[in-house]
Amino acid sequence: MEKNELLDHVAEDIFSYVMQGNFPEESIASSLKPKDLDDRFEDYERLMDFHFVLRDEIVDLVKNLDSELRSVKTETEKESRISNGSVDGRINWSSTVKERYSRNPNNSALFVVDNSTQDYSIDENVVLKKLLSIIYNTLDDCEDFFDRNHKWSEKWKEEHGDLVQEMKNIFERNVHIERIRDPKDYEPTERMLNTAENSRNKLYRDSAKYLRMRDRIFSGDEDEIRDLLEKTAITPDDEDRIMELFVLFKFISSIESIEAGKDFQLNTISRGTQRIASMESGDKEIRIYHDSSAKKDLGIEFMYDPEEHIKQEDGEPVRDLTRPEKVEKEAQNTIENYFDKTTSNHTGRPDVILVEIINEDGQREYFITEVKNSTNENTIRRGIKEALEYLAFLRDLEADRFVYPDEDPFGGKKSGLVVVQDFEEGRNVQELGEQEGPIRIIEASKLEESIEDLIREKISV
Repeated sequence: MEKNELLDHVAEDIFSYVMQGNFPEESIASSLKPKDLDDRFEDYERLMDFHFVLRDEIVDLVKNLDSELRSVKTETEKESRISNGSVDGRINWSSTVKERYSRNPNNSALFVVDNSTQDYSIDENVVLKKLLSIIYNTLDDCEDFFDRNHKWSEKWKEEHGDLVQEMKNIFERNVHIERIRDPKDYEPTERMLNTAENSRNKLYRDSAKYLRMRDRIFSGDEDEIRDLLEKTAITPDDEDRIMELFVLFKFISSIESIEAGKDFQLNTISRGTQRIASMESGDKEIRIYHDSSAKKDLGIEFMYDPEEHIKQEDGEPVRDLTRPEKVEKEAQNTIENYFDKTTSNHTGRPDVILVEIINEDGQREYFITEVKNSTNENTIRRGIKEALEYLAFLRDLEADRFVYPDEDPFGGKKSGLVVVQDFEEGRNVQELGEQEGPIRIIEASKLEESIEDLIREKISV
């Protein structure tokens, strides 16, 4: 599938699920976040701000900001005060005569003095300060990311200059910005935005326009989200993550469709849980997981120790290790000796989509999906091997055993899926219906039409 198609689907699904509160925003942020970006950006709005400040329009605004700020508008405020014996300002003779007459006509040292001050706290400037504060704070937060990603950062600087340093210099040192008061939490108000939008000064009009754009992004506007993700690709694996989200949302919508009419509800997921989605009816619960460790919620892990695997209950081995098992064990021993600590062949939970089905009698089934944004045979082969390993080494922590027995280590036929990019037309591949193994392969563009049939067998257990 082309990136544009993936973006269309993902933007629509973010609105449908995330913005309705049924899908944790932090999970979306974690999936979209570049790996080297600080964990603080697993906050959805913070990550959207990161994409937002990298838009060409915002970059151009920052690059031209130093000269544009010279046209910042102010209002002149006149303050009158009574002075006795000294004059610091312009004497207001009319008011002075009136004041002397009312107080003491013989006091020739009494004057009313007018002083003029420049007020920066006009509506347009509050709008401008709000936008610049967002840009400054976001760039400041991600400065380490720019420093760590040298290759990407150097390319960025070649095209755009040192955006972070430019913004810091301006925001921290420019006298005009310094004199504009910080906006309150509820500002800018609608009146302030309207005033800025109708200003003759383009800087003010643009500031209001970009704040409106940001508001639409945060409210889940499909077109804005799609445009944002398309125009602000950050790292080479951006498209990989978007494809993973595409597959993830297809799983959720398909499970909803399969269970429609069975009093099946998509539960709201709270922050801090590893579950992406949880759907429940009277006799069944279905949970979907994606990324990172799921020990806390799932009670399983992916772990394999060759020697432990062949032991009986009394601790004695039932056979010698096979050659592959010896390789695995020797690699583990080498790592333990080198780092002087005990380790295990443990991957937490891989970066896959895992569906867990819990029936009313407590019986559990699993369906695993690996996403490979590639048509390369070696990459697909690696995806198949990883998916099989995940199933074979799926371990129940409470029972301290593998989920599936040795005679059926993959949980039966059709227990998993590898989603790959579309092959060129005419490529000779096996049709989905002809595939009988535990792991099947499907092209991304065919997923939507087939996914219900792919997972119905497991869900119907």
